[in-house]
Amino acid sequence: MTEQRTAILFWDVDTQVDFMRPDGRLYVPEAETIEPNLARLSRLADDLRIPLVASADDHTLDDAELSTDPDFQQTYPPHCLHGTPGAQRVAATDREWTTVIEHRILSNDELDEAAGIPLPRVLIHKKRFDVFTNPNTESLLERLDPGRIVVYGVAMDVCNRYAIDGMLGRGYDRISLVSDATKPIHADQVPALVQRWKEAGVEMKTTDEIEAELRQASKQG
Repeated sequence: MTEQRTAILFWDVDTQVDFMRPDGRLYVPEAETIEPNLARLSRLADDLRIPLVASADDHTLDDAELSTDPDFQQTYPPHCLHGTPGAQRVAATDREWTTVIEHRILSNDELDEAAGIPLPRVLIHKKRFDVFTNPNTESLLERLDPGRIVVYGVAMDVCNRYAIDGMLGRGYDRISLVSDATKPIHADQVPALVQRWKEAGVEMKTTDEIEAELRQASKQG
């Protein structure tokens, strides 16, 4: 286990080519417009040595989420297939990952090592919208023990929603969603979603606000 609580953790949701590019297999409308802010957040994490966890869809055609007749609620067209260009992260958020967590259950020692790296850059692969369906996510988060989680990426109303709701349900009560570094698939669902999150204590912050706050805090020491 890590001996000291992680003060702040950046959490990058699924910023992959198939979601982020207009020619991607499951394009999130206007996702490419947030890439400058995604790049700023990635640089901020590097500059201030902020731990970073990223999730990524890693599908095969037999995954339950994929369908040739999708309802775009519980099933979607094939996307982010393992080993394809669409499954890759966009350059703005790609990193040299210190640990890539696949779908097998890791040992306690492996999880301790992943969380205990001085500057963790952890990539979690998943088969469903919910990052917590990877059997290691909850244990990794327990080891990182963040005081605050800053969430961004796509899609706001699907994978971000599952990530944030999963964090709230596990008692992580200081969460910031970077509102100009995320985009939804279904824009009409956003107002009710944001209202529910605000009532649960989730902060809505812009990239400018996050950067100014954290750089100032870093100067103060």
